[in-house]
Amino acid sequence: MTTKCSTAKEALALVNSNQRVFVHGAAATPNVLLDALVKESPRLENMELIHLHTEGPCDYTHPSLKNKFRTVNLFVGSNMRSHLDGDRIDYLPCFLSEIPQLFKSKRRPIQVALLHLSAPDKQGYCTLGTSVDVARAAIDVADVLIAQINRQMPRVHGDGFIHLNELDAYIEIDVPLPESAKRELSPIDCTIGKNVAGLIDNGACLQVGIGSIPDAVLAQLHGHKHLGIHSEMWSDGVLNLIRAGAVDNSQKAVHPGKTVSAFIMGSREVYDFIDDNPAVIQLPSDYVNSPVVICRNKNVAAINSAVEVDLTGQVCADSIGNKIISGVGGQMDFMRGAALSSGGKPIIALPSRTKTGRSRIVLNLQAGAGVVTTRAHVHYVVTEYGVADLYGKTLNERAKALIEIAHPEDREGLWATRRGMYNGNN
Repeated sequence: MTTKCSTAKEALALVNSNQRVFVHGAAATPNVLLDALVKESPRLENMELIHLHTEGPCDYTHPSLKNKFRTVNLFVGSNMRSHLDGDRIDYLPCFLSEIPQLFKSKRRPIQVALLHLSAPDKQGYCTLGTSVDVARAAIDVADVLIAQINRQMPRVHGDGFIHLNELDAYIEIDVPLPESAKRELSPIDCTIGKNVAGLIDNGACLQVGIGSIPDAVLAQLHGHKHLGIHSEMWSDGVLNLIRAGAVDNSQKAVHPGKTVSAFIMGSREVYDFIDDNPAVIQLPSDYVNSPVVICRNKNVAAINSAVEVDLTGQVCADSIGNKIISGVGGQMDFMRGAALSSGGKPIIALPSRTKTGRSRIVLNLQAGAGVVTTRAHVHYVVTEYGVADLYGKTLNERAKALIEIAHPEDREGLWATRRGMYNGNN
């Protein structure tokens, strides 16, 4: 029986020690419930919180709560990076397309799901709002569903509907959603954006993330026609293309006419646009991120970034050495899906150097760095100095192509160390 509660403390009475709790993520992070959960910590022990990246404070990571809460990050957000210790606060690498099955298989059983929902319609149906992704699977397997229902959460079409009667307890709130910060594009970002845009044809189906490079790419596509969106997520850059008429989703084989994603993170303008908009649908990540589904669209352009790329084409995207800074996410899902798409282009875009002047095109990945995308999956690598097409190239041909798009001051050193490796000196 569903209980409408007057306070978050009352709703959380259903949470007990020794439980695993799924936490809705991104702009749908249920911060009112999380804050109350921390306040309930005196009566709780040995809790595990599992989630994708979250927005807002993560007070449950405080060292004083070490016997209360453990955290399993399926993707490490900026608010969690400094707290990650590989013990009480850890990272679980998993393709975004496979996380729903991780939940459904009971490999990590979920007892409680904390959700952030839109207000119910006259039939009593709420939606998962800005994030369906893995939350749909968590709802399907959790024993207890507790929600904060927010008047300011957009009502989003797709597969995120949940009836009030399915909830065990809920509270009503009226608070703004977290918004992604507007990023100023550097000249290097803009040049990379132009180089990537040159690879994208009219009628292409796009997958883009969030960040300065995706923003720079999208800013260069306003002159394109009949673009489509089938993406893990999207933000303000895509909204601008929709309004400019560059995106109309008319050439897609999968959900033509619809902008498709698993979650959305953006400005209030984006949230207002997706609210009750039948041209925008949110679907679970095991569908959106399935390479089998992705490749059914033609001319898929998957645009992803990286920390560094070695001279054989191996891509590290989730760590700086041993330090985890993000996650596997959907990069491999879409890189593979794009490669299987007729006319598809899997693209890795990154600046040639870090802000401290270190080359991102390297002989070897840093010690401890993880390979998110293998050398066999990489086709295009783009920097501000051009495009390296690695598909069908030998290791030596790849090295040459990658060195040609490295920073000019780094090229001679890369060639010298590459020759040394073949001579057994490296």
